[in-house]
Amino acid sequence: MNASTQMKSNRSSVQKETRSMLSKLSMIVLYVILIIVAILQILPLIWLLLFSLKDNQEVFQLAPFAIPSDPKWENYVKVWTEGNISLYFFNSVWITVTAVVLTVLLASFVTYAITRMRWKLSKLVLGLFMVGLMIPVHSTLIPLFSFYTNIGLMNHPMSIVLTYTAFNLPLTIMILLGFYQTLPREVEEAAVMDGCSVHRIFFQIMLPMTTPVLATTAIINMIYNWNEFVFVNTFISSDRYKTLTVGIQNFIGQYTTDWGAIGATLMISIIPILLSFLFLSNRIVEGITSGSVKG
Repeated sequence: MNASTQMKSNRSSVQKETRSMLSKLSMIVLYVILIIVAILQILPLIWLLLFSLKDNQEVFQLAPFAIPSDPKWENYVKVWTEGNISLYFFNSVWITVTAVVLTVLLASFVTYAITRMRWKLSKLVLGLFMVGLMIPVHSTLIPLFSFYTNIGLMNHPMSIVLTYTAFNLPLTIMILLGFYQTLPREVEEAAVMDGCSVHRIFFQIMLPMTTPVLATTAIINMIYNWNEFVFVNTFISSDRYKTLTVGIQNFIGQYTTDWGAIGATLMISIIPILLSFLFLSNRIVEGITSGSVKG
């Protein structure tokens, strides 16, 4: 009896050690895979940084990841001063911020009306906005070009702001929808009992409660607006209103192309997105998951 108990105890301890070893091994494998993925994600940024510090001769003669013998930091000075990049950077900032604020505010209005108010056409209106997710961007270029020409908004930054807002509304509403449906109605009922109007309930109670998901939608919209190229290239022809994504073309000539300057411009253009993602990435996950579970 004692021998049988001892054997079972030994077998149990061996099984525990085996499970522990397998668990540690799986964690090691997982970390190795994540490290490899992280390296693969960082390599293009390292390549772009090295690329931006080379001249045309080094770009074509050196290996892609070769460190330039004489780093051309003047490429950054050149694009910022001579290449109008400072103006394009400012245009990207204010156009992106204006479109993001407008999109988030309008999407909040729509989502609040659909989820917290009772009216007959709420489902139909929601369906119409969701149809916007299925409309290809390129299919709208000609109709929008004709529309903006007729109302005098061609070569005007408002054409870009309005386009960004319209195309980002469906996705923003879809993200806000799940969050608004989880908010307790008792808060609104208490506010009504205290004499609050609909406008006060929305701006002073509901809007502050949705701060996490608003941050998520703002970051997603910012990334899309900052990197967008097609609409700016189609609707804007004046250097005065061009953004960074289109301004890069200034360094592409008919016979020669300044590749180092292009690399420096690209590096400048991705720095705001990288910083935003590094500092606010937790907000994206928090905002997306906050409306996924009720209770």
